[in-house]
Amino acid sequence: MQETAKRTYEVLIAGLTLKLRSSHDEETVAELVALVDEKVNEAMGGHPNVSFQNALLLASLHIAEELILLKRVAAQELQGLESKAQEILTNLESSPLTQSGLDH
Repeated sequence: MQETAKRTYEVLIAGLTLKLRSSHDEETVAELVALVDEKVNEAMGGHPNVSFQNALLLASLHIAEELILLKRVAAQELQGLESKAQEILTNLESSPLTQSGLDH
């Protein structure tokens, strides 16, 4: 398997300049950085006395919360689709055409 080449990006998160290596394209990196920057700034803005380190932890927790909730929604949607597919398959298998052999 061929690994995608990593590029180095210089990014700004909550006023801190960082060098970031990623195999993602520039647009994806910008989107990731914007999300983290937004969450860190929200954490710092909501609590004026919060340290930068604590703001990073709060931002991480908010992002993790969103991820977990989205995973739950996706799992529920997938389960619903699997149930629907099973129902359709059962209906097809019990249809008169299938049972009479006219399905070929």
